[in-house]
Amino acid sequence: MHRLIITALRLEIAVAILLGLFGQVVVIPTTAADEVDRFPPYEPFAVPYAAVAIAGVACVQVVLGAVWMLLDLVERDAVFTRRAFRWVDTVIWAAVVATLLASGTAVHLAVAEIPSDDDGMQVLGALGAAVVCVGAGAAFAMLTFVMRGLLHKATALREAIALRGEIAGAG
Repeated sequence: MHRLIITALRLEIAVAILLGLFGQVVVIPTTAADEVDRFPPYEPFAVPYAAVAIAGVACVQVVLGAVWMLLDLVERDAVFTRRAFRWVDTVIWAAVVATLLASGTAVHLAVAEIPSDDDGMQVLGALGAAVVCVGAGAAFAMLTFVMRGLLHKATALREAIALRGEIAGAG
């Protein structure tokens, strides 16, 4: 992969991690506080839901960090080595955790008696968003798991070719 592309991707990853941090520190807590100010019965739910949202963003940041490390392996032409599996597994587990967080949120929104202003569309909208996140998170985790299998086959093939070259060089 061209060095310029890797540098651009790293810059984008850094910006995304910083934007996520801004969301965790400023946007999510402020939004939760604004919702409580606008509709005080939401107060008991503000901190737990904000914490889940902050943890969900942290999962995305972990994935971005793992992708950064995979880019490092690509840059060093070492992506088809056993070291890459640690980072791919990190991506999978972060996606699973994020999916579980979204699943828990969806279940809670579906069964809890959350007071709702007006016609309840805000809670239904949040439930819909949580369900979409569950589907997207599960699909991403499964796709990454499939890609891990492809990485495993490519790594084994590269090791076999390297071993064949060593045997041919020795003979």
